[in-house]
Amino acid sequence: MHGRPRLTGVVAAGLGLVLVVALATAFAWWRGRPVDVAVPDGGADPVCAQLARALPATVRDRPRTPTTADSAAVAAWGRDGVIWRCGVADPGPTTDECVGVDGVDWVRRPLRDGSAFTSYGRSPAVEVLVPRVAGHPEPLVLPDFSAVVRGLPQTRECTQ
Repeated sequence: MHGRPRLTGVVAAGLGLVLVVALATAFAWWRGRPVDVAVPDGGADPVCAQLARALPATVRDRPRTPTTADSAAVAAWGRDGVIWRCGVADPGPTTDECVGVDGVDWVRRPLRDGSAFTSYGRSPAVEVLVPRVAGHPEPLVLPDFSAVVRGLPQTRECTQ
């Protein structure tokens, strides 16, 4: 009679340990999975590689996350976070909203789940995809990226 409760306790403890290890392994796998990001057509521009060296280590307290693309033209922060794409198509003249942040003009295009901001009047053009996060206005991530893009020569400005 005394042997059975001990055996049940040992089995329960063993199963609990297996569950904890399995959950920890699954979380580590999920966290380490690269973010799927497509390299833009102009991503091979050598300027994109130069800009990539100046990208921040964190954005909105989210660490840099690996991407599926082996290219300096793309970067991501957080699992569902911010994405950087260098070498995208220049937005050209547009009636879309333009936001000036720290000396860089960004054209904002609303998306279903956030916004896309594309640098305006600089080459190569850079796109920053920002998910909608409750309580955080999307343009708040742009100062980190304006600091990187600001060094590119400006050929046009937004006029509003």
